[in-house]
Amino acid sequence: MEVIFAYINILGSFSLAVSGALTAIHKRFDVFGVFIVAFVTAIGGGTLRDMFLTEREVFWLHDTNPLYAIIAGTVLTIVFRSKIKHLYKPLLLFDAIGLGLFTITGVQIGIDQNLDLINCIILGTITGTFGGIIRDILVNEIPVIFRKEVYATISILGGLVYYLLFHTRIDSIWINLIPIVIIITLRLIVVYYKISLPSIYRNGKKSD
Repeated sequence: MEVIFAYINILGSFSLAVSGALTAIHKRFDVFGVFIVAFVTAIGGGTLRDMFLTEREVFWLHDTNPLYAIIAGTVLTIVFRSKIKHLYKPLLLFDAIGLGLFTITGVQIGIDQNLDLINCIILGTITGTFGGIIRDILVNEIPVIFRKEVYATISILGGLVYYLLFHTRIDSIWINLIPIVIIITLRLIVVYYKISLPSIYRNGKKSD
């Protein structure tokens, strides 16, 4: 299981680094700015999660593999930026992949800490979404999670599925794969069909 999550951490870091780099490139940041945004997008959620857990070290301080994945993802994004004609679609894909991978990582860490269901889901949501929140703040955009678009809800659902599957006797590969696929698929469907949560505002005014 530890080996599986090591690879998940690497792939998740790579995916979110690409997401962050694409966002920074779209905003016309310089090379240093692109690396900074990519870095905080990839490690922001996991860092915050580990800071909440006093018995854990911040993951990238003792495991440098995610850092190499971030560097690789950022460099590849910069090098091939001219070949990416539409930045929005790749951004959504890599963002969805990172959301799926890191959500189950956070839930698993909560399970390892013997936390209750709700706390495991919270850790999964923080791990999966807060890197994107920091990214959006750095590029001066309202974070997706604070808008009508369904984002954190998908993370919560996927985390719940993973938690329930973990307590079954299903093979470990499927325990990881099923919730990841669910999160990525739902995220892409939500964006494609523009599905959103109800707003408390109507025509610019608060609803009664």
